[in-house]
Amino acid sequence: MSIESKTQNPLPTDEYECIADLNLYDSPECSRLATQAAAGRHLKLTSHQDTAIEVRLCEDNYPGWLAVSDLSLLQPTTLPYQAKIFSYEDIKKLLPQVIDFTHNAMRQSNYYLWGGTVGPNYDCSGLMQAAFAAVGIRLPRDAYQQEAFLLPITITELEPGDLVFFGTPQKATHVGLYLGDGRYIHSSGKEQGRNGIGIDILSEQGDAISQSYYKQLRGAGRVVKSYEGTL
Repeated sequence: MSIESKTQNPLPTDEYECIADLNLYDSPECSRLATQAAAGRHLKLTSHQDTAIEVRLCEDNYPGWLAVSDLSLLQPTTLPYQAKIFSYEDIKKLLPQVIDFTHNAMRQSNYYLWGGTVGPNYDCSGLMQAAFAAVGIRLPRDAYQQEAFLLPITITELEPGDLVFFGTPQKATHVGLYLGDGRYIHSSGKEQGRNGIGIDILSEQGDAISQSYYKQLRGAGRVVKSYEGTL
């Protein structure tokens, strides 16, 4: 049975693999990007409308809408998604590669893209998710979800590879990767940031952009495990 036939009455157990990078949207109108799914990611179909399919990504449980015109970019999985298990020692050894990923991303021409996770254009949490996914470690999608998932640490405990969070007292709305020496790398937008990936400092002594984010600093977290998404 074809994917098109199955979407007439899709089942939550239908699991597919992306054979190309895909855009996922926040509504069936498919007008506003919610996230992206890199080739090789797994997703499940959860409901169907005339022009869009509601899906959920297996690796982080993230929901979105896929345009029907993109169904040809899915193929049935031969093996269901299974999360990789990492020890904290495993993760520590991989952190230099995570940091290298962000530096390499910054060297490419890029701009801030809300919902961007596959590059060259990222949003803040999308860059974090992609950098860790590059070494097989899965993080939740959004900044506030990443903050809740990580082991909380104090700013004085920061080590390279930890994440720093910014926002309001109620919620994290921005995230960056700590590099050491008071610096962090992040993808920031036009209005407050650099419209792309840049490095700023955790200090009141930095430039206007660094100062603006520092005033919103909420805290920090350490990646000590990989997210084990289940549907």
